[in-house]
Amino acid sequence: MKADTTLNASAAREYLTIVVDDQKFGIPVLQIQDVLREQKVTRIPLASPEVAGSLNLRGRIVTAIDVRRRLGVQPRKGARNMSVVVEYNQELYSLIIDRVGDVLKLDEGQVEKNPGTLEAKWRDISNGVCQLEDELLVIMDVPRLLDSIVAHSK
Repeated sequence: MKADTTLNASAAREYLTIVVDDQKFGIPVLQIQDVLREQKVTRIPLASPEVAGSLNLRGRIVTAIDVRRRLGVQPRKGARNMSVVVEYNQELYSLIIDRVGDVLKLDEGQVEKNPGTLEAKWRDISNGVCQLEDELLVIMDVPRLLDSIVAHSK
């Protein structure tokens, strides 16, 4: 199913597609503050394993989250990563991902509930799925992705 670009704004939402471990995710565009190439990340002592460290984004300290680690996926060897910066609880977080894709405009009716067969690690951070032409798009719930990490660091 191809994303429809002729829908009116009230019936559709835009999602930035990202890829983690060959799985395509969609993050609502309105939650995204920035998209970054690989950045220098400074390790934070005693931080939870999912916290890769912090980085400086135009003078503001941003916590970098390793999404692969958060999902229990093995790290990529020698590959360059990208980051998507999101705001959560008035703080900025850089989600380190494999790569960024396109922006898709999806009708609300295209997003379905998570199927029971969706892997638990993805179901835990998902608001639903959308069957695209040749792959499944998992709609990422950024607050649920970050909740356990933020709670652990308090």
